[in-house]
Amino acid sequence: MTTLDIAHQRLNNQRLSSSELKKPADVVKWLGAVQAQDYYAAKWALGQRMPNATDDTIEKAFANGEILRTHIMRPTWHFVAPADIRWLLRLTAPRVNAANTHYYRKLELDAAVFKLSNKALARALRDGNHLTRDALRTVVQRANIASNDLLRFNYMLIRAELDGLICSGPRKGKQFTYALLDERAPHGKALTPDEALAELTRRYFTSHGPATASDFIWWSGLAASDVKKGLEMVKRQLAKEVIDGKTYWLPWSTRALKRPSRVAYLLPAYDEYLVAYKDRSAAIDPKDSKRSPRDNVLFDSTIVWDGRIVGRWKRQIEKSSVTITLSPFTPFSKTETEAIADAARRYGEFLKLTPVLR
Repeated sequence: MTTLDIAHQRLNNQRLSSSELKKPADVVKWLGAVQAQDYYAAKWALGQRMPNATDDTIEKAFANGEILRTHIMRPTWHFVAPADIRWLLRLTAPRVNAANTHYYRKLELDAAVFKLSNKALARALRDGNHLTRDALRTVVQRANIASNDLLRFNYMLIRAELDGLICSGPRKGKQFTYALLDERAPHGKALTPDEALAELTRRYFTSHGPATASDFIWWSGLAASDVKKGLEMVKRQLAKEVIDGKTYWLPWSTRALKRPSRVAYLLPAYDEYLVAYKDRSAAIDPKDSKRSPRDNVLFDSTIVWDGRIVGRWKRQIEKSSVTITLSPFTPFSKTETEAIADAARRYGEFLKLTPVLR
């Protein structure tokens, strides 16, 4: 297996080049979790992994609670499936809380403060009362909990998410709301710690493989010892390849996958195709990944051709059109240009806008 084979298999296993997933919840469940601090980008990340998806499709699923958004795994937002959110939290929240310890201490947040803030949040959100961040900040202030420091208040919300108290509610206009997790996902799956570890390990390498243990540590935020244990539990369900001295794990079903046709993708910022791996060299040449300290391709929307990142793109939404500005690393060939135009067409259909390439 070559580096290009790794890229092509990841395109397939992440359901970018081949997908039978029909609903946003199916995509989220397949991938385990989807990084989603950029909400609009994350909706497109789901849309590309489904046939005939639109932005409205994803928004409706989010509003109905078919997919949830919360802080989980690494200390950032992720889309998760309601059935998975509880066991994922139990598995990964301790590591996220440990990562947040510095800020808890700096902001004078301890168990006593979190007990008070959680109680105030729970009282305000019960009976399906979905509130915005600003409204909840007022709730906390009225409970005589200092929250003039916005960062301090934000960490109260994050802790409530990690405690399994709150998660995303439907949006009010363009504003996000919070809801009680017990009301939003009352039937979450219960797994033992070992079952949860095995399940997340299997899902990651099945949906993101070929990948290494180091990649999984980065993506999940789990300790190396936990990842080692998880792989030991599911290794018989996975194939293993040693490439350039590194051990990669992947699903058996795609071990002999044929090279897919050359299709271009306009991936959003933080797409799982890049962010899910510590080593991203299969998708991008190191010289292109970071051209200056402030120019990191990981944080940009990227153009993929034949499994490799070949440039960046930006969008500008107008009333009836979306202008897509391309920034190639090197000039595109005619074939690449035609493939990218097709990718732009797909994005326009997703937004229900006319795409204009520039």
